[in-house]
Amino acid sequence: MRDSRETFVNHAFVTGFPVKHSRSPLIHGYWLKQLGIAGSYRAHEVSPEYFPDFMRQLRNGAAGFCGGNVTIPHKEAAFRLSDRPDELSAELGAANTLWVEGGDICATNTDGQGFVANLDERAKGWERISTAVVLGAGGASRAVIQAVRDRGIKAIHVVNRTPARAQELADRFGTAVHAHPLEALSEVMTGAGLFINTTSLGMDGEPAPKIDFSMMAKEAVVTDVVYVPLKTPLLRQAEEQGFAIVDGLGMLLHQAVPGFEKWFGRRPVVDDTLRQIIIRDMDSHK
Repeated sequence: MRDSRETFVNHAFVTGFPVKHSRSPLIHGYWLKQLGIAGSYRAHEVSPEYFPDFMRQLRNGAAGFCGGNVTIPHKEAAFRLSDRPDELSAELGAANTLWVEGGDICATNTDGQGFVANLDERAKGWERISTAVVLGAGGASRAVIQAVRDRGIKAIHVVNRTPARAQELADRFGTAVHAHPLEALSEVMTGAGLFINTTSLGMDGEPAPKIDFSMMAKEAVVTDVVYVPLKTPLLRQAEEQGFAIVDGLGMLLHQAVPGFEKWFGRRPVVDDTLRQIIIRDMDSHK
């Protein structure tokens, strides 16, 4: 019989290749300390060829973790190798959050939840729009499109340099999603209430093309999944043109909430102290 005074300690991870750049240990470490939970969360680098072995060890307990996060390049493999993926991850074909339950690896994807939670916090009422424009059709766009669609946005225009990639997303996510070549950007932006950059344009100080946001709805919101720098060139342009902007850092913070709750049994809160901790860390690595 277990002693009620016994302390149970859970250990969680973030894995990728490479993974040393991950800020997830900072996020979860803050919450563990804030909530007074005996547990740990650490970066655990695994190369692609060893990832199936890692998943086996996670399942049988040999890895010593109750669950964790998965980042590039393992998200698709994490979905394929999990025992009980949920509907969100099944539609995406990728998982970023794992936990072990009854000897099975369960999987979900919280990227989309993080994206809309960030908008909910920083652009209240954003979901009253009818039209959104998504720039880019890479991996980051999938969870964003899924989440925006699931919030009831009627028309989501995906614009990409390679139209076939955008069409793949339209085929995957249904009739609300429409594919367009880059040349159609101005046309589909007309009257739109939300602009989302899911490309790497402007990341780490890289240049970004000039975009005229003036044809969007007056109260439109412009957001970016890139968060380094915090105010990307596209966000600066939109702000200078008088539009509300939402940076991508909140997506990183909010996507971490469901996993922490699964592993450690308490639902954490994204607060400004945590945000400032991550911003200071970003500044220190410039």
